[in-house]
Amino acid sequence: MLVNSRATLVAALLAAALFLPASVETALAQPAVPELSQSPPPPPVSGTILQQAYARDMAKIAYVWGWPLVNLHNRRLVFSQLPESGLGDGVLPVAPLNHLTMLTSYIAPEERAVACPNQDVVYGFGIFSLDKEPAVFQVPDFGDRFWVYQLGNQRTDSIGQAGKMYGTKPGFYMVVGPDWSGTVPAGIAGVYRSPTNLAYIIPRAFMDDTAEDRQAIQPVISQIMAYPLSQYDGKQKTKDWSKIPKIADPAGGKQGAGSETQWVKPDRFFDELPAILKEVPPLPGEEALYAWLGSLVDAAAKDPALKKTLTQAAIDADKEIMLPLKSFRYSGVPVQNGWNSPLNGANFGTDYYTRAAVARTNIFVNALNETAYFYQEYDGNKKRLNGKGAYTVTFAKGEVPPVDGFWSLTLYDAEHFFAPNELNRFSLGTKNKDLKFNPDGSLTIYVQRNRPSADKQSNWLPAPRGDFELYIRAYWPKESVLRHAWAPPIVVRSK
Repeated sequence: MLVNSRATLVAALLAAALFLPASVETALAQPAVPELSQSPPPPPVSGTILQQAYARDMAKIAYVWGWPLVNLHNRRLVFSQLPESGLGDGVLPVAPLNHLTMLTSYIAPEERAVACPNQDVVYGFGIFSLDKEPAVFQVPDFGDRFWVYQLGNQRTDSIGQAGKMYGTKPGFYMVVGPDWSGTVPAGIAGVYRSPTNLAYIIPRAFMDDTAEDRQAIQPVISQIMAYPLSQYDGKQKTKDWSKIPKIADPAGGKQGAGSETQWVKPDRFFDELPAILKEVPPLPGEEALYAWLGSLVDAAAKDPALKKTLTQAAIDADKEIMLPLKSFRYSGVPVQNGWNSPLNGANFGTDYYTRAAVARTNIFVNALNETAYFYQEYDGNKKRLNGKGAYTVTFAKGEVPPVDGFWSLTLYDAEHFFAPNELNRFSLGTKNKDLKFNPDGSLTIYVQRNRPSADKQSNWLPAPRGDFELYIRAYWPKESVLRHAWAPPIVVRSK
């Protein structure tokens, strides 16, 4: 009886096995496949003796990667020393951390803290230290006036969208750091989270080049404010920005002295890099890069000779790489007619080269859908633009930059700042109400050092004696600009 029962049981098991689904058979027949590890790979081994040549070359890459981040780090250090909002050397808007300062007109031509400023908007500027506490900023009712607030992080990438093109409503908004988990107060219309504890805000409000609009914009400007969350009470604050004090340049440089303020000093770079690695979290996938950079820092801390090699490499990289990056040819990609244009402004991600190039030429660019930029250093014959020549830029009928905001053509000297001239004129575009169009509907801008005939003076963009650049901004560009179906015309040397 027992034998028969066992036989029956074995037969039943064999029969069941014959009718198992193929997938189950496979699972029973093969070993389990282990899951791939999601943890980052192991870092370089501490204590490894690094070759001087290896350390030197890797240090140059580290310098390019870290240059924009150190730039912002040092700006925050300077702003942290400010007791109140004011004008550095009477021209530069500066403010204590978690506040901003507004200008009341176009930025002064002698400003040197930020290369390639424009004279189309009234600027504001502020740096947020979100590890201290969140910051609140106010958006007034701009009416029909074009405006945009640039919100960026320590990598100079955008952290949010606020402006006329986004339909942002008047009200109170808040910027928080990566680790903030508090309660959003009543009355806050929106929250922007920065992946770094250092963030910045740059309000831009378009202003016509007329006395009437300078007067009309003042009540709006007075409502553009930023302050720590602890000062928020749900009531709109205002400030008469025309009455803020003039203070000594907090960066220690003299405004109007030629080159941009030196925010990154190569001989100090590897002293500052450890702080950068701590305050700027790695992007997804950057963990190995951070470990590699850390291995350089750790090895240099134990070996004075290696530290000296890294410092010299930073000095060399500043001359060999960062100084040539002042040329606009590296700040983007070639488009039609010899112009260059960045495609990923304020959205650089891991494009470390372009981030560094743009930071070197004109840091704080807007995102492409907010502003399209076009750079030119050469005429149609590929000769360097220079005050010895006279040039024309002619937009065909209906071919001025297609925008829903405004456009301008600005001239900068070889250091990317305004070139002094008898008209105190540095750009032409939407803001100018007296531009003269040709009989066929085209628009010609005359770029030259000497004053042209009287009938051309409204369209005259004065040039300096030496080399210079031309720079087109298209704020709130139309689709044809975004697709680069439209491009600026050739710069023609007329004599």
